[in-house]
Amino acid sequence: MSDYIICKACKDVLMIDYMRRINQGTPLSYDESFYIARICSIKLSKRDNKEQSVARKIVIHILNNWNLIPPETYPIWTDIIEALGFYPYLEKNKTTMVLETFSDKIRRESHLSEHLPLIYMHKEQKVLSDYLLSGKNVIASAPTSFGKSLLIEEIVASKKYNNIVIIQPTLALLDETRLKLKKYSSSYKIIVRTKQSAATDKGNLFLLTAERVMEYELLPKIDLLIIDEFYKMSLKRIDDRSDTLNNAFLKIIGKYNSKFYFLGPNIDGITDGFAEKYNAIFYKSDYSLVDCNVVDMTDSIDLSKKNTEIEHEKCKQLCILLDKLKDEQTLIYCSSPARARRFAKMYLEHLIAQNNSTDYSLALIKWIELNISKKWSLVDLLSHGIAIHDGSLQKHIGASIIKYFNEKKLRCIFCTSTIIEGVNTSAKNVVLFDGFKGNKAIDYFDYSNIKGRSGRLMEHYVGRIYNFVKAPTKESVIIDIPFFEQNPVSDEILVNIPKRDLKNNVKQRYKELYKIPPKLLDIIKRNGVSVDGQINIFYKLNQDINSDMYDIVAWSQMPNWNNMLYVLELAEKNLFRIDNHGVYSIKQLVLYLDIYRKSKNIMEIVKHIYDYKLSRVRSETAKKNRSKYYDESIEEAFHIYRHWFLFTIPKVFRVVESLQHYVCECNKKKAGSYSYFIQQLENDFIAEHLSILVEFGVPISAVRKLEDRIPRNMTDDEVIAYIQKNKEQLTSDWIPYEKDKLNQCF
Repeated sequence: MSDYIICKACKDVLMIDYMRRINQGTPLSYDESFYIARICSIKLSKRDNKEQSVARKIVIHILNNWNLIPPETYPIWTDIIEALGFYPYLEKNKTTMVLETFSDKIRRESHLSEHLPLIYMHKEQKVLSDYLLSGKNVIASAPTSFGKSLLIEEIVASKKYNNIVIIQPTLALLDETRLKLKKYSSSYKIIVRTKQSAATDKGNLFLLTAERVMEYELLPKIDLLIIDEFYKMSLKRIDDRSDTLNNAFLKIIGKYNSKFYFLGPNIDGITDGFAEKYNAIFYKSDYSLVDCNVVDMTDSIDLSKKNTEIEHEKCKQLCILLDKLKDEQTLIYCSSPARARRFAKMYLEHLIAQNNSTDYSLALIKWIELNISKKWSLVDLLSHGIAIHDGSLQKHIGASIIKYFNEKKLRCIFCTSTIIEGVNTSAKNVVLFDGFKGNKAIDYFDYSNIKGRSGRLMEHYVGRIYNFVKAPTKESVIIDIPFFEQNPVSDEILVNIPKRDLKNNVKQRYKELYKIPPKLLDIIKRNGVSVDGQINIFYKLNQDINSDMYDIVAWSQMPNWNNMLYVLELAEKNLFRIDNHGVYSIKQLVLYLDIYRKSKNIMEIVKHIYDYKLSRVRSETAKKNRSKYYDESIEEAFHIYRHWFLFTIPKVFRVVESLQHYVCECNKKKAGSYSYFIQQLENDFIAEHLSILVEFGVPISAVRKLEDRIPRNMTDDEVIAYIQKNKEQLTSDWIPYEKDKLNQCF
């Protein structure tokens, strides 16, 4: 555990004993408390980073056990806390942490935010804030509990920048940011969709994924670019969206020379020369106001046994642990949605068998029963304070689960890697149950990010991570920037790099790419997917457009089966691999798309998958595993919906449409238009003017009830204003959950 590590670093027998006792709940005497304080002071006086880190950890543990130290020593500890720059905690506990000297009070007030009311920054937050507000480009690497995101709000509240783009990797994270920043709507128009136009009478906050940045055609002059989780630019992190993130940076910085703020956790360095070129400060810090105790659970498991026996023993130990932690918020990390679901159900069975379950009343449960199914195991799980969280969940369900968890209305969440990417939770504990991320072993970087989800600034001073697998070996994390290094660099990035910035090793390939006709090259660059693949599609379209395939290629409005099959086969050969994601062939994908297009209801695909699963097994097996098959069907259908219907298919249809337009123009033929179908698919087949509500996390079930109640000619802003004015009348037939989600939007 961390407290023992602290003690060993101190190499002091008495410290070991005192820290052990206080962490076990034993009050300290005046002399004991004074002794620990003296050791801290000595370490602080050495001005050594390692010594300072040890001092911080000691103080965090003291704060965690504040009621166990004698009040007579409060002034001593208050001086040490002030010296460390823990000003948020001083303000939080100002009745017992009283600054005595005028100079101490002056230093504290100098850490009061200039733009956020009654917010005190810690020492290193203030340093970063000063850099950012002075117009410096900043690349910040700091622990999860550092408070990097608070600085985004500080920047917005300062009104220093007129147009700001904030890129985050997930829509869930963007929605969290939107809710946090909506209070600044009088100064900034908040833009979350490419269809929204920028304001001219005030500033604009563009809250977008990298893909949406590339699709947004009429960006005004951008003053500041913020990239959260910037490590996703790296090729080494094996993220299939890194090309797009690199291109989004090039699009904004290359055109506007904007200031930028990169933020991410646990990064040791960045490509040599990048910071110098862009006159940026690389700011690395291990400064944290939260500590994490590491508990090795592998000692209680015999790893020499067979895998099935090891798994059984792990499950048994997990249940015992979760019983022990029942009054604390806990995340359990699993390698896949299937395993998260399996172990969540296992724990529920354990609670019921132990007669230790509690009924939880959550508005979401009723919504699921009405709109999905009572048979979904998530209903039972939520009813007993247990949840699952993975990338396939509908956005509003995932957001509600996190909200309930943070409000202590859920005891634990069995989750996948989606939890790593910056979803903020109030978890005191994290359980590392699996050592994989999908099929890939978790490395030290991912482990550090999972570990960083334990503890919470201003709430849990000390978190815990329980390792059911061996923690990865510590390693240095250096983030490469492909467009800058160009060794290697994809064609998709290369075509967007200014000629003046080319390295010698890519100049020949760049020259070859720029032999492509300028108009076609512009289309290829804008699409941001495989250059070779798009060229192949261009040639195929050019061939088919002049044959009896013309009607298959140049269709408009809504496609038929053959239209969809043609586009998706073309895309699969040139732009993407099926690679499972809930489907195993293009024809199967077209089938699901056809079902969804006609029914406009994802539950029809659930039914199709479920019926198919039952038809493949004997009746006795089907009867025994109905619940399991139904859960699998929902999981697969929701994944198809999120991965294919909301992202991949609209993207490839947009790419093929743009190339089709160009081919038809070249051949003097009438072009087809796929835009209506793309729009319908992205908007869940609801009216375009109401799609902003889905973006804001209102369930589709509720939005559909408004289709005949709100005029179709309204803009996003007009729709929101109309709802706010007529909310009671418009939502009279909504269930409580739907009303709650709407209220959270505004």
